[in-house]
Amino acid sequence: MLTAQPRWGSTSIGRDARARKRGEEIAPLLPVIRRFLAKRAAPDDVDDLVQDVALRMQTRRAEGEIANLQGYVFQVAQSVLTDRARRDIVRQRSRHAPLEETDHPVEGRSPERVLMGKERWSRLVAAVGDLPDRTRQAFVLHRFEEMSYAAIARHMGISVSAVEKHIMKAIRILAASADA
Repeated sequence: MLTAQPRWGSTSIGRDARARKRGEEIAPLLPVIRRFLAKRAAPDDVDDLVQDVALRMQTRRAEGEIANLQGYVFQVAQSVLTDRARRDIVRQRSRHAPLEETDHPVEGRSPERVLMGKERWSRLVAAVGDLPDRTRQAFVLHRFEEMSYAAIARHMGISVSAVEKHIMKAIRILAASADA
């Protein structure tokens, strides 16, 4: 049985050493690349683009030395810009609206507001309990049991018009108690 012997260049130790050496060679070029990208991209995107350039250089798999490292890094930077532009077109980035706090406010729950809500809920429950029996029954069947006016009329043995009047009466009483 034959076993494949790894070549020296393909071991993880060899790759790690090459990646470390490449990182040391590229690090001094990053400020220059940042300036290059800053002239060609939005200020908010520059950090991401520099990181993409560094990542591409770090994960480069080609064997051998790069004859003109500075030229190659600029070529990679231009490639990153081109790829970003293509991605922006495909994803229609220019049509996206930013998510701003003023456009989508987050409502905070203060203890005072929670207490006011509980008090209002208690008043509403008490007001439902204080409704006349037939009015309360029609309101509960419609709002909580989701029955139609016709079904409530059949169930209670009254006309649809009477059901409408009971529900209107309940809404008036409950609205008045909520405002109090």
